[in-house]
Amino acid sequence: MQRLIAERPGRLAIVAGRNDIKMDLIARLHAEGFCVLGDKPWIIRSDQLEALRTTASTPPLAMDIMTERREVAVRLQHALIRNEDVFGAFDVEGDAPAVSLQSVHFLYKLVNGRPLVRPAWYFDTRVQGEGMTDVNTHLVDLAQWFIGDERPFDYERDIQLISAVQWPTEVPLELFRQITGLADFPDPLRADVVNDRLRYLCNARLSCRMRGVPVRAEALWGLTIPEGGGDTHEIAARGTRATIVVRLDQTTRFRTQLTVHPAIPDARFGDRLAKALESFQDRFPGVSAEAVGDAFCITIPDALRTTHEEHFAVVLDAFIGYADSGQWPANLGPDLIAKYTLLERAREMANPDR
Repeated sequence: MQRLIAERPGRLAIVAGRNDIKMDLIARLHAEGFCVLGDKPWIIRSDQLEALRTTASTPPLAMDIMTERREVAVRLQHALIRNEDVFGAFDVEGDAPAVSLQSVHFLYKLVNGRPLVRPAWYFDTRVQGEGMTDVNTHLVDLAQWFIGDERPFDYERDIQLISAVQWPTEVPLELFRQITGLADFPDPLRADVVNDRLRYLCNARLSCRMRGVPVRAEALWGLTIPEGGGDTHEIAARGTRATIVVRLDQTTRFRTQLTVHPAIPDARFGDRLAKALESFQDRFPGVSAEAVGDAFCITIPDALRTTHEEHFAVVLDAFIGYADSGQWPANLGPDLIAKYTLLERAREMANPDR
């Protein structure tokens, strides 16, 4: 860090790794005049909020790595939500979420036929953070994108936290050995070990209202991927005219699928959907809709699909473009502050004694 600041080989910095020290690194680099792109999550404790607010609300550019907005099915979902003839408005009646997001991941994975090795500190919530501040960062970010319409969020004015809960996945010693390569649980984890099983606090669910729109976000962690399985997610937006769903699971052959479910199925809805997709052709050439019962499955050409790894490159390109121009969206900083404030308040609500 000292050499980087002294020698200044460039003016952009990318920060990833341990979450307990990440906000300190980002804040220091930012204060020294570097534009910073930081992996999520930026904070895992409430005492880091002030540094985050200062960093995100002042120049130079500070931006976190949010990849889910770059997935083509989600981008189409966002575009359809913005189309009043198809989606209507968010259905805010009752307590059912108008935006519901769930993501399921697994601790033990094979990459190129070999186990993905995780460091022991990955399981230490004082270093990695608890479940509420991990994958839910992406889910809350999507909810902000769907609801915000580029108007900056203010946590106190725009967001009401309703409920939050966290619970552990129990990791047996044998699986811990396979994941980390260690023979035993290290001392920093001992307090959370019961009968040779680590109670890893990685699952989390929160409910809130964003500008009056009810939102539910849930991130789950299983132990091992079932045979023929993989990570899954479902993102549903419920409108007065239709519910629009992105799903990735075994039923979709682990390929993102976008479906539109009209509130009142009739021929006129199909016409409105076709007209909307026609207006998207400049951004999404070749997309179309196929009726499946009362719903519509959106056909996305292979040429529009990109991998999760490619989404990181798109985020990087956007970051470099903002830094080069000296201009970025007005809502970028305020939304980042509101997002992490919500996640930290939810973590505190779920575990007031931690």
